[in-house]
Amino acid sequence: MTLRLFDPLDPPPDAWPEPCETRAYIEGIARAGVTAMIPNVTTRWLALRSGERVFPVTVNDGAIGGSYVTLPHSAYILYARAELDLVDTGRLRPVLAVLIGIADRLIRRARINRIVHVDNWLLSTNLHGDWDGADVAAIRTFLVGHFPDHAIAIRSVDGWSSPALLKATARDGWTMLASRQIWVTTDLARQWEPRRDTRADSALLAASGLTIDHFETMSEADSARIAALYHLLYVGKYSPLNPVFSPAYVHMTWREKILHYRGVREADGTILAIAGSLIRGDVLTPPVVGYDTARPQAEGLYRIATLLFTTVAMETGTRLNGSAGAAHFKRNRGATGVIEYMAIATAHLPWGRRAVFGFMRLILDRIAVPMMKKRGL
Repeated sequence: MTLRLFDPLDPPPDAWPEPCETRAYIEGIARAGVTAMIPNVTTRWLALRSGERVFPVTVNDGAIGGSYVTLPHSAYILYARAELDLVDTGRLRPVLAVLIGIADRLIRRARINRIVHVDNWLLSTNLHGDWDGADVAAIRTFLVGHFPDHAIAIRSVDGWSSPALLKATARDGWTMLASRQIWVTTDLARQWEPRRDTRADSALLAASGLTIDHFETMSEADSARIAALYHLLYVGKYSPLNPVFSPAYVHMTWREKILHYRGVREADGTILAIAGSLIRGDVLTPPVVGYDTARPQAEGLYRIATLLFTTVAMETGTRLNGSAGAAHFKRNRGATGVIEYMAIATAHLPWGRRAVFGFMRLILDRIAVPMMKKRGL
C-alpha cells in the first residue's frame, strides 16, 4: 500500500485519487488557512493518502491553549476543569479537582499536545465513514517515521459509528483514552419518530410561523448569521474551547456541499435557528447547530434546531450521532449513550511519556467512564 503525506496546496502528481470525497474539504481549509476558517485552531494542515483514501492530518508541536479539536490538553484538562463548575459531581468535586490538577502537571510533562491527528476534520465529532482501519499499522509506522517525537492519534472512535476502526486500533496496540459520552440513534423511524417529545417538537415548529430554509442559495449575510448563531450557543453558552467557525467556513462547506444546512426564518427573513449536518457513510452528525439565545426559551429554538438535523437524518436514511451534551433531552428523543475514545499510538515514545498515557487511561476508565454512565454526562 502506497502512503504519501503532502501539502494540499502543493500536491505531488497523482496525489488525489479520483473520485476523492475529502478533497474539497481539505483544499478548502488549506486555501483559506486553518485560522481564517477556525480562529481558535492553530495547526499544520496536511493530507495523507493511503490507498484510495486521503485523510486530513493535523500536526501540533506542544503549545497549550485553543480548541480541543487538535489539542488533547484542552480536551482532558481545560474542558474538564470548566465542566467542574457546570456539572453537579457532588462530593466527588474536590477529588476530581485534585486529580485534574495532578493530570495537568503530568500530561504537560508528557507533552501531550505534541501530536499528529489522522482523519481530523476539526469538528467536535469526526466521522470516519467506511474506514475500517485495515491500514492503521502502516499509517502508524509511516507517521512515526516522519514525526518520531509526536504521539499519533485518531479522535472520535467508538463502537457504534466506527466499530471496525476501534477494533483495528486496539489490535495494533493503540491506547484508548475515553473522551466523552455521545448520544446516538440507530433507527430513527422506530426510536425517534414515535416519541411524544418528537411530536411536540414538530407541533412547536408548525405553530411557530417560522419558515424552513433549505439554503438552495446562501448569501454572505446568511453565512455571517449562521456563524453568529453557532457562536452564541456552542462558544458563548457552552465553551470557548469548541471550534469557532467563521463565516468563510460556513460558506465553503455550503458551497462544496460538505455540510447540509437547514434553518428557520421569521417573517422578516431573520434566521433564528440553524443546523449544518455532515454525512459520511451511513452516519450523520451536526457540527454546526445554533440559535438566537436572546429569544425567550418558550419559543423552543433549540428544540427546533435539533428537529432540523434529525429530520435530515430521517430523510436520508442515516443513523444519527448526536454528539455529546444535553443528555436528558436526547434520551427523551430516543438516543442511547456510547463512550467515545481517542485512539493514540505511543509505543515509539520514551517510557516516561508512555507511562503518563497509561495513567490517563486508568483514571478515565475507572473514574470518568463510570461517572459519565451514571450521571448521563
